[in-house]
This record gives sequence, C-alpha cells and structure tokens, in this order.
Amino acid sequence: MDRVLRVLVVDDSAYVRKVVREILSRSPFVEVVGTARDGREALDLVEELNPDVVTCDLNMPELDGVEFVREQMQRRPVPIIIMSVANETAEAALTALDAGAIDFVQKPTALASEKIFDVSTELIEKVKAAGNIVLSRIGSGPAPSSVPVTEPEIPIAGSHSVDLVVLGISTGGPQALKRLIPQLPTNFPVPVLMVMHMPVGYTQMYAAKLNELSQLEVREAAEGDQLIPGRVFLAPAGRHLTVKREFSGRIVTHLDAKPFDTLHKPAVDVLFQSAAEVYGSRVLGVVMTGMGSDGKEGAAWIKAQGGLVFTEAESSCVVYGMPCVVVEAGLSDRSVALDDMARAIMEVV
Repeated sequence: MDRVLRVLVVDDSAYVRKVVREILSRSPFVEVVGTARDGREALDLVEELNPDVVTCDLNMPELDGVEFVREQMQRRPVPIIIMSVANETAEAALTALDAGAIDFVQKPTALASEKIFDVSTELIEKVKAAGNIVLSRIGSGPAPSSVPVTEPEIPIAGSHSVDLVVLGISTGGPQALKRLIPQLPTNFPVPVLMVMHMPVGYTQMYAAKLNELSQLEVREAAEGDQLIPGRVFLAPAGRHLTVKREFSGRIVTHLDAKPFDTLHKPAVDVLFQSAAEVYGSRVLGVVMTGMGSDGKEGAAWIKAQGGLVFTEAESSCVVYGMPCVVVEAGLSDRSVALDDMARAIMEVV
C-alpha cells in the first residue's frame, strides 16, 4: 500500500472511539482523521474531512448505524465497516450491508472493556482492504432473473459431470450471494455448499434472508444434512463444513471445530478439499470476492482430482483477493463476472 488511508471512527462510546483510534494508529498506513458520536455528526464530518474509510457502530442516538449508511450512500458513497456485537444487532448488521456497508467486525463485548483490542488485527486488515474497494461493485438493485441453460461461451477441456457445487466468498459476499443464488432455477440439478467468512451469530439469519429471495431452499447447514439436488447449505460460522459418505451411500454434511489452525472457521479450503475427496472430478469450485487466500489450497485439491474451478472476474469483485490468488496459481478454468456466474454454473451442471 503506497498511501495512508484517512479513517473516520463513529461510535457513541467515548471509550470505544479511543480504543479504535489507538488500534488503527498502530498501522503506518492508517490515519484517524476524526471521530463522531452518532450518525448525524458522522454525516457532517464525512463531508468536512472526506475520509477514505468509515468505521461505524450500529446502536447510536440521533441517527443509528443503519440510517447513517443509507443516508451517506445517497449523499456520497464511502467504504463503511460496521462494528457490532453479535446476536443483539445481527439483523441490523445485515440490513446495513444491504444498505451499502462493505464489511463488519464483531465487537467481543458491548462493554467498555480492553477485549476490544482482541479484534485489532482484523480491524486493521479490513480497513486497509476497504481503502482499495470499488464501491460501484457492491451489489445493489434486483438480481437478474434465473438463467436458461446455454452452450458454454468458453470451452472447458474434457468432459465433466458436476454433481456438487462448492462456493467460497468473503468481503462483499452478502451482497454478491443475494445476486447469484436467486438466479439459480427451481430445477437446479445438484446441491450447493457455501462458505462465507462471517462472525458467529449471523449465518443462520443470513441464510433465512437468502432463502426468502431464492427459488431454491437455502438453509444454514446442520450436522447430517443429506445433500440433495437443488438445496443450498451455508456453513455455520465457527465450524468447518465438510461432506462424508455414509455406509448406506448417502452423502451428508459434517460440522467440526477441527482443523484448529485455519485463519478462518469455516474455511473455504477445508470444504473444497472434503468435496474433492468425496466427489472426485465431479466437483465445481467457485471462488468469489474476498480478501486473503482462502480457497487457493482447496482449488488445488479440486483440480488434482480433475474437477473444475471458476473464479469471479476482477471487474465485479468488491475485493479481488481470493479469486486473484487462484488465478495466479493457474487453478482457474474460467473467470466470470458476478451477473454471468449463474449462467456459467448452469452450463456445467
């Protein structure tokens, strides 16, 4: 990074404002240019200070976080990272993402406590990533309608019969999946398993909201769910999602805290490796918007078994991190823009 990001910190707690300023000041690439006590003050300070990134609490007087995001996005879009406490504000956090916030960090506690320092590394990394985000790529408006099956525009070498789609996504994921999954038709012929990097307390509610928008049944994965065509499972935050074949021949989901040494839980790599081991060459892995490299090793497992890997094109990614490392490793069979992804998937299933 060759520039210093100017950040505005918004929180009604003076202690949290102080701690977040201290955390961000540890990075030589970040400068906190101001703080605000509520959304109303934040709107004025964004206009005055022109920050590159805003961090914002949800529960605030005068104007809360959701209304601030909505109003600011109408005035002048700016990358906003929500900081919230799980469960208490899960629905509001998801609403803020719908309104245009780009990411969120889960506060360890609602209390004025030094536990806020626990999210230091995550917060700094997400602020730095936000500084490179192209806001026009945040999904908004209605998704295109479901797509018909067509002949592939780009031939895929060999003959494939895909029996499972596995998908990994992170920053920009909540908005992107709300565009992609509703495009899949009711007769979608294979199951879909998804990992999205999301804090504990959000995945069940997000899956329910996605289910309301989609023609397919979308649910948070539970232990022992049978993989059947046309059903979409989202990995629960805090546990890895894998698949296993039972003695009866049924293939079901399995949730586990292990492996412990992954950066994310659930991890895209863990899901992809499991899918490749059980389904062999009959897997399509899809790596979409997000920062970091989760999915690269998993994509290598899928390719080693003869499966396919698609990556989201840079042109539609909010953060071209996860897809980029897969492409640079030579593991991507096709690079596809978000609004063309459903069509590309249908071509191979």
